[in-house]
Amino acid sequence: MRHPKLAALTVALTAVLVMPVAQCVAQPFPFDPGSFGNGSTGSLGSDDPDIPIENTLPQLSVTTLVDGLDHPWDVAAAPDGAILTGQRSGGFFVRRSDNTTGPVSADLSDLYAQSETGLMGIALARDFAQSRTLYTCQGFSAGGVTDVRVISWTVDAGWTALTRTGTVLPGIPVSSGRHGGCRILAAQDGTLFVGTGDTATPSVPQDPNSLGGKVLHINADGTPAAGNPNASSPVYTLGHRNVQGLAVQPGSGRVYSVEQGTSVDDEVNLLTPGGNYGYRPDRLPGTYDESVPMTDPVRVPGAIAAVWRSGSSTLATASAAFTGGAAWGAWDGALVLGGLKSKELIFLRLSADGRSVDAQTFGLENQFGRLRSVTPTPDGSLLVTTDNGTSDKVLRVTPTP
Repeated sequence: MRHPKLAALTVALTAVLVMPVAQCVAQPFPFDPGSFGNGSTGSLGSDDPDIPIENTLPQLSVTTLVDGLDHPWDVAAAPDGAILTGQRSGGFFVRRSDNTTGPVSADLSDLYAQSETGLMGIALARDFAQSRTLYTCQGFSAGGVTDVRVISWTVDAGWTALTRTGTVLPGIPVSSGRHGGCRILAAQDGTLFVGTGDTATPSVPQDPNSLGGKVLHINADGTPAAGNPNASSPVYTLGHRNVQGLAVQPGSGRVYSVEQGTSVDDEVNLLTPGGNYGYRPDRLPGTYDESVPMTDPVRVPGAIAAVWRSGSSTLATASAAFTGGAAWGAWDGALVLGGLKSKELIFLRLSADGRSVDAQTFGLENQFGRLRSVTPTPDGSLLVTTDNGTSDKVLRVTPTP
């Protein structure tokens, strides 16, 4: 069912991105209209008629914490009250607990920033209060090597400088920069989940030896985490197109991924070790064929169906977090997604078993443009980054019953 305000919406594709011939055949869209470009306007819900839309979201109060940014991809809230973000093209910025704001120096001389790839995911180590350690997922190019990698840093108490302490995990593939999305989730046990894009390469999502089109699970030193299907590999799940969000459900420990669809079906997936989520764009030899389903149980036997999918109108879902606190009312504990193309927050109330969605609603529709990252804070508010390319912001979104 579509959002009532926009039951009929036509999206016109008005730009074409030139790519190598081997990637350009039989694609409904030659690039992601949500993750690269302005996309459509307005609110859209899932096309599934069995998911009702409930207009019961509390009033949302919005405060700008940092502005004047250029494509801030992620944001993290530190225990000392600092808010850290980074621009995709490079540069960290902070809002400290005393409300002062400014850049945080860091050596990003080897940053590979091209198309959708650059400085992307940011996550604080679980022991950040003691170690002052954080992780980024970013494009890298130096010494003849270009890839996406997870890098560890420490930051001083005054939030003036980040110092690189090592490469946790190299070798996540990148090509033109398309589908280079890289999200980090720091689990309670200190391990890291890392969602990756498939580089728009036909074989990558189903290749167990590639780190692209996967969710990875690693220890803080980059070694494979216990419980991975292959003890020698960081690969946790496969068959993904472009993982943009990761979130763990409080209480249950369930881990969910959010990824962007082709011309259809953005997805929320409940992750199972070794699970294959069914994206296989190699139907035509040597061609990245995006006319295939996002989940294809015929060509990928045993493919796991999505918990939620957007249907025929993609929203360009770009992040995931769970709400927390009584102020959210009926939406306390909901999964919330940032929408780039749809320019809204999408709230999903999951079923008791976490395998389907009982209801959905929307917030901030068309108020701040494209919304990328959503990060929960201990006081129940959400930190949200805009992704418009000019005068982008970090927003604090607070429910006001």
